[in-house]
Amino acid sequence: MSFSENDELACLPYAVGHGEEGVCLLIRMGRHRILLDCGLTDIAPLIANPFPPADLVLCSHAHRDHAQGLLALHQAFPKLPIYASEVTTQLLPLTWPNLPSADIPNFCHALPWRSPIELQDGLCVELFPSGHLPGAAAFHLTYTAAKRSYTLFYTGDFFLSNSRLVEGLPLEGLRGLEPDVLIVEGSYGTARHPHRRQQENQLVESIHQAIAQQQSVILPVPTLGLGQEILMLLRSHHLFTGRDLDIWVDGNVAAGCDAYLEILPHLPTSVQNFARHQPLFWDERVRPRVRRLQPSQRSLVGRSTCIVLTDENQDLNEYWQAGNSWVLLLPQQSGRPNTIESRNANLDSSARSRRQFKPYITQHYLLAEHSDGLGTAQLIHNLRPQHALFFHSSPLYLADLTGLEELQNRYHLHSPAAGTLVELPIGETFIQPAAPETSYEGELTELETVVAIALPDAIAADPRWQKFADTGLVEARWQGEELVLRGLSQKELLNQIEDARSSITVDCCGICRHQRGQRCWNQASPLYEFKVTPDGHCPAFESI
Repeated sequence: MSFSENDELACLPYAVGHGEEGVCLLIRMGRHRILLDCGLTDIAPLIANPFPPADLVLCSHAHRDHAQGLLALHQAFPKLPIYASEVTTQLLPLTWPNLPSADIPNFCHALPWRSPIELQDGLCVELFPSGHLPGAAAFHLTYTAAKRSYTLFYTGDFFLSNSRLVEGLPLEGLRGLEPDVLIVEGSYGTARHPHRRQQENQLVESIHQAIAQQQSVILPVPTLGLGQEILMLLRSHHLFTGRDLDIWVDGNVAAGCDAYLEILPHLPTSVQNFARHQPLFWDERVRPRVRRLQPSQRSLVGRSTCIVLTDENQDLNEYWQAGNSWVLLLPQQSGRPNTIESRNANLDSSARSRRQFKPYITQHYLLAEHSDGLGTAQLIHNLRPQHALFFHSSPLYLADLTGLEELQNRYHLHSPAAGTLVELPIGETFIQPAAPETSYEGELTELETVVAIALPDAIAADPRWQKFADTGLVEARWQGEELVLRGLSQKELLNQIEDARSSITVDCCGICRHQRGQRCWNQASPLYEFKVTPDGHCPAFESI
């Protein structure tokens, strides 16, 4: 992959955050080449030539999908300058948890906030806090030459809303910036989310209900960000303040908490005030107690009701013990596969074979770390770029964004795949490609007892349809004046059936081992092959 001689302003993506790949974008501005993030697990494309792939590297924040390739890139080209915010330089070593800190050099140079710095001849960069994670930065790049100047704004991952430990991207400071090019993440596509406080309350309520039913809760989370947010939420929410409960923090998540304590002066004032009165994380005096979990304790913690935060790649079998009841809470991963869920979907077969073993109950929660579709559009309208280039989601979600009429009419939109060169002509006539079909017109019919909605069969051609229609059942809810439909998965149905069965105390078909798919499959029963109701009963009943 390479630029042509005529490319004054262009983007060459090595990885754009589709699926499980990270983010790595090469930008050309005049005669300068800038690498935006390096989330590659394999940096072979960057070291294919004996010379560095760029003049400099900008790292937006310390999450693995944006930074994991930086150490290898520095080892390959020690003189290649790498820049980030001060906090990001402090958090970066946690990107490589398997390496001793002494083996990780301080190769990243810190840049100040909101202060234009000339890094190369005619090339200036200014950092803005982007929310999402402490130290996360958006970059405003300006290249000035004799003939003309170019401007580019790169968000990295951004979040407009304030969270417990990070203030949101300051939109008022960017209004009217009008860069030539905006490179913006689109993690959630056009989805709309409830208010942040509502998301928090829903998560806390899920944990509260599990604890009330004497079930322990386990939350696999990344090293940085989500885990610390949840800890702060539990320590400050009225449902848990003063509650006689242990919260255990395991693995690299605990190391992430230690790192947050080191950057405390950079956290919001409210957090610093909280830390003046009681410890931010580790506290065995104030309830709920927050404690480190040692590997030798993993099989013991579930004996009494508790909450465990652990690494997203941790083998959860180490926590499951016979007689213990667990709820597994997984974050929703819009636009990307839920690697936590896929990794832990199958428990140890030997454990499953034990009659007394009870499988965990899986639930999902939304505690967004990225702006939704409404926030993404809001940022674009405030910045008013000529070109908007989307990354960091599935191609389908990004197609939804590029198909928005309100954006199509005002901006030149792009969502390139990895390896696709995007030329970004400024001030030239540009014909916007036709938007992909993202809406379907149907008919609504009100019958006596039901309402039927008919949609054209073209909707089934979308790859998302198979997951949506998996069980043939949907859930409908109002969102303002709009009705939103959501397909119910097999796992959700199984959990509902399991919950319903657990509440039944009489001998009936609802808890009979021969009842599957609402039919009886016991040849000795007079109901064999008939559809049965949960409260049905016959002499051949056998409990599950």
